[in-house]
Amino acid sequence: MEVGRLPISASQRSKLIAAGYTTLSSFSSLSPSHLARDLKISDNEAAEIMRVASHGHRLDGSAGGCGTVNGAQTAWDMLHEEEMFPRITTSCEDLDNILGGGINCKEVTEIGGVPGIGKTQLGIQLAINVQIPVDYGGLGGKAIYIDTEGSFMVERALQIAEACIEDMSECGGLLRKDFQACQLKMHPNNILENIFYFRVCSYTEQIALINYLDKFISEHKDVKIVIVDSVTFHFRQDFDDMALRTRLLSGMALKLMKLAKDFSLAVVLLNQVTTKYIDGSFQLTLALGDSWSHSCTNRVILYWNGNERYAYIDKSPSLRSASAPYSVTSKGIRNSASNCKRIKMM
Repeated sequence: MEVGRLPISASQRSKLIAAGYTTLSSFSSLSPSHLARDLKISDNEAAEIMRVASHGHRLDGSAGGCGTVNGAQTAWDMLHEEEMFPRITTSCEDLDNILGGGINCKEVTEIGGVPGIGKTQLGIQLAINVQIPVDYGGLGGKAIYIDTEGSFMVERALQIAEACIEDMSECGGLLRKDFQACQLKMHPNNILENIFYFRVCSYTEQIALINYLDKFISEHKDVKIVIVDSVTFHFRQDFDDMALRTRLLSGMALKLMKLAKDFSLAVVLLNQVTTKYIDGSFQLTLALGDSWSHSCTNRVILYWNGNERYAYIDKSPSLRSASAPYSVTSKGIRNSASNCKRIKMM
């Protein structure tokens, strides 16, 4: 049974999911004090959640469970889980809209585009926005940032973190005391401390690190997004054996998909572009070939339309193809300046 079906408050469900507890079995063996510590709630509140969960587990078992094979899940449970799980805002309302509310957890999202279009800016923005507290519609999680090109800029991350806190201070609907308590945790320095940065300098290091992430995330359960910037760089050079490259990429993609599902986190892969001969002319396309395009759940292409940046949903099983403008500002990713809309946090 999924936690989304438990008769508890929406805030409690969000805290359970944000902490990685998506099914009853994932926390049924914990003590109330352990659960209270993970969710940052009182022992009494945790004990009540455990009591409701225990009752739900018995009802679920008497109904015959979710399937005849251990680990099976019904489509209804999957739909309910997707509806309950919060998304990671991009800080651009128009971009969030075409993404169904933001970047989805349990999925691998590929974002590609030409140099200077804002891929790294978006990656840094997501590493900060994943830390927005649950009470503000965020996940209250941490981020892993894997840098293969040396393009991560800590000064820029600090700038975007400061803007994120400023946006939350302007966001209405919460009591002043709630924001003051949140502000203690959302200090820019604390935000930077919650981004685990890895610099890799070869494809062997990249594969080794991704194989190690399972253990690392098990020890840091509040990690809710893994960003690879870029997934392409080390695989576009020094490869004579293309069959070997395809096997390595396929293995890495499977590992990332498993991480996303097992730990209920988002995986964002930033990709470069290359040229491809199509219908008598060379056209820009995302790197690593057609076989790689099947390795992600969603594919978003960033492109220029005149002097304006646009994002296009190129592939998704649940999102319709659509485009949205966005801007890269001193505060980070925001709505396109031409729309003149005020930014609102989720």
